[in-house]
Amino acid sequence: MSTLDLRQALAGLLTLSMFIMLGNMIKKDHFDSIDDLGIQAMPASQHASAAISEQSLTTVSHLSKTPWKQNMVALKPCWNAPPFKERQQSKGFITFSLTNGPEYHVSQIADAVVVARYLGATLVLPDIRIDKSGYRMSLGDIYDVENLINRLDGLVRVTRTQPKGNPPTVKVPNGVSEDYIWRKVKPVYKAKGIIKIESTFPSVNTTMTGKRKSLDPFACQAMFGTLQLQYEIQEVVDTMVQKLQTLSHNLNGQFVVVDLGTDMLERECHRKEYKGRKLCHQAQDIGDFLKKIGFNQKTTVIYVTQTKWNSHLDALKHIFPNTYTKESIMSEDKKWKFIRSEKSEFEKVIDFHMCSKSEVFVPSTRGLFYTNVAGMRIALGKNQILVPAEIAGPSASASDYISPYVTQKKHFAYACFC
Repeated sequence: MSTLDLRQALAGLLTLSMFIMLGNMIKKDHFDSIDDLGIQAMPASQHASAAISEQSLTTVSHLSKTPWKQNMVALKPCWNAPPFKERQQSKGFITFSLTNGPEYHVSQIADAVVVARYLGATLVLPDIRIDKSGYRMSLGDIYDVENLINRLDGLVRVTRTQPKGNPPTVKVPNGVSEDYIWRKVKPVYKAKGIIKIESTFPSVNTTMTGKRKSLDPFACQAMFGTLQLQYEIQEVVDTMVQKLQTLSHNLNGQFVVVDLGTDMLERECHRKEYKGRKLCHQAQDIGDFLKKIGFNQKTTVIYVTQTKWNSHLDALKHIFPNTYTKESIMSEDKKWKFIRSEKSEFEKVIDFHMCSKSEVFVPSTRGLFYTNVAGMRIALGKNQILVPAEIAGPSASASDYISPYVTQKKHFAYACFC
């Protein structure tokens, strides 16, 4: 054989070897597990210090078996609230309190602003009242007061000073209408010059869709963006989100928040059923659901809205070992203030914002928490809201379980954002 023929044969052999190697690599990329590829998770001690680029937080690796589409970009406000004119202002005051948790707070601030705006009254900044205990917190204990004042500038007149006296309480339905204000609220306000409004909420919504189909521009502006967390709590939320995102991306998995507070479930699950369908799901139900719609048991990172570990969560952790609570991921120096004090309001507000910021949100039950978290996520373009359901077969498509708030645009946030 000539030297030329020998070179040609050798080149052909090398080319064939390269194609075989390339084929094996492609096969591994698509079918082998992450462990087989030699990709290991970062040690826990390095999670907090890991650098996270903006690209790594928004791009899922091609190795992931992603059971959903990517989140969308944040929507833009499409309301047009005309600024008030001084001659429209009366000399009266509207007072109110924030109660029952952050899911109520965003609705209560919207109702108060709408009432004050239509009556031309000055809005008095609220305090925060804890259920039953009678304990009060300052607005600034949880929220950024300066941001609230700035966001309401031009919409209503605001004062920090509580007027003297004991104003009469007027109850208004959540999502109060202009007609209701004129008929039911204005006569009392006109007679007294100061009233305290109290938002009332319907019983748990069993149909999954909000009765409130739209918001006027004043409510839109008040509901979205006014109640931002004060710096220290925001830092705690951001740090927890970053830790869980880092872990999930090191595993080439997904970061999921499940609203699964065991105290709430024990109290309410037994009585929630609608037309034969379960409207409340326990840890085992959630685990089975996520597994069947395609979430990887080894790589999915789950945060549950439960402060301390409870044995009721064991079934979920058995299916998805990377399941965490606040106590397991919050830095030690923050635990004494936010989860080991008697102020459960801190825990509630942390969970509300964790649910709003995760890659995926899974509500275990229907109600105002689910509804208002969904509204915040829709505004941010985080439309991956998966509603659990019983799945008869071994698998299902995640896209079939995205909340109808998103797929059918049934949420009132779509009246505010476009």
